[in-house]
Amino acid sequence: MHNYSGFLRRFIASIIDLFIIMLLVAFFQFISGMKEGGVLGGPFFYILVILVSWNYFAYQESSARQWTVGKQAMNIIVTDLEGNRISFDRATKRFVAKILAALPLGAGFLPILFNEKKQGIHDMLAKTLVLVRED
Repeated sequence: MHNYSGFLRRFIASIIDLFIIMLLVAFFQFISGMKEGGVLGGPFFYILVILVSWNYFAYQESSARQWTVGKQAMNIIVTDLEGNRISFDRATKRFVAKILAALPLGAGFLPILFNEKKQGIHDMLAKTLVLVRED
């Protein structure tokens, strides 16, 4: 039987991960010598945020560890519906679905509070689970 991760644990992991992503984006801006309207300004800034976020989540969640830094801190992992490691392709689908879930004021995350497997819309679309890691 799986031990599904609840909303609060996932939310705290997300805050940690978003902080790290902000630091990574700031680092890339710094090393590029970005100025207002510079190479990584305007629309390129948003492309940078998406690329950094996608790589951060997809590579880590599809790795052998199955977690991001935030998920590691909260002792949770991302799996497929059988509890196995997900592929990079599935992690990418989950990332895209997570963006869509966030768009209507985060409404796509509310199902985590109300369904047995504590899945958000992005988990349902990508066929993933977020589980408390068993040591």
